[in-house]
Amino acid sequence: MTAKAPRKQQDTPPREGMRPRVRLALITGLSGAGRTLSLKALEDVGYEAIDNLPLSLIESLLYPLTQQRGGSERAIAIAVDFRQRSFSAKAFDQATAPLAARGDIDMNVIFLDCDNEVLARRFTETRRRHPLGEDRPVMDGIMRERQLLAPIRDRADLLIDTSNLTAGELRALVGGHFRLFNAPNLAVSVLSFSYRQGLPREADLVFDVRFLANPHYVEELRPLTGRDPGVGAYVAADPACEPFLASLSQMLETLLPLYQREGKSYLTVAIGCTGGRHRSVFSAEELTRRLTAAGHEVQVRHRDADKQ
Repeated sequence: MTAKAPRKQQDTPPREGMRPRVRLALITGLSGAGRTLSLKALEDVGYEAIDNLPLSLIESLLYPLTQQRGGSERAIAIAVDFRQRSFSAKAFDQATAPLAARGDIDMNVIFLDCDNEVLARRFTETRRRHPLGEDRPVMDGIMRERQLLAPIRDRADLLIDTSNLTAGELRALVGGHFRLFNAPNLAVSVLSFSYRQGLPREADLVFDVRFLANPHYVEELRPLTGRDPGVGAYVAADPACEPFLASLSQMLETLLPLYQREGKSYLTVAIGCTGGRHRSVFSAEELTRRLTAAGHEVQVRHRDADKQ
């Protein structure tokens, strides 16, 4: 999900007399992928949110904010998409290139992606027409939009695939990545996953626990998940388990302050096993417990635990 990490963000308030930096988050991506939810998530963490602003007006909107002296940093989130007739990848580049080159604007482009089948199902369930579908099937509109947005997707600072995210998870992910300078400590998300289902795109760090004893081969444990005490006891009994978890916790204890010092506000640690139900789930839960006990802000999510 992350194409590349967002550019380093200012993590201290502007000094008195300095021209304030404007923190700008531009949200775009495929229709139905979660732009409105993402915009709301940024509004909830302190951004001034603007939906469907014409590209030609972005620089004019920001100009007076960059001319102010003193005061606090301004944070603006703007969603742009094909609801504007003049929207295109070329127009997007023309509008954002001057902003990216300026020292008084900290700009990040967030691109929301999603699997075609999931998008089609969302449009069907809500009975909405795709903005590029016209009188054609929804899938035609999705494919056309994906092709037209490909150049923006390739150059985005943060790529988020919302195919397997709930609304709450998307809000937490976006809000975590773009918290403001006065936000608390670095937020950590621990994610379990199945290698059969593919690597999670949002992961910053990935760890493989397929070397641990596999409860899948124990008949009474097979239908359970790593959140079950019996499964947890089975995995924890592997002599390699505790040294691995202790080393991983210690490594993250060292890394988290360094990531925060470099301006990172959100880190996703992914732990995978074959089916994503037993070993990875237990390891993610245990890592979350240890990091939380050490005083870190941690949330845990199990992407594939309920998949057969």
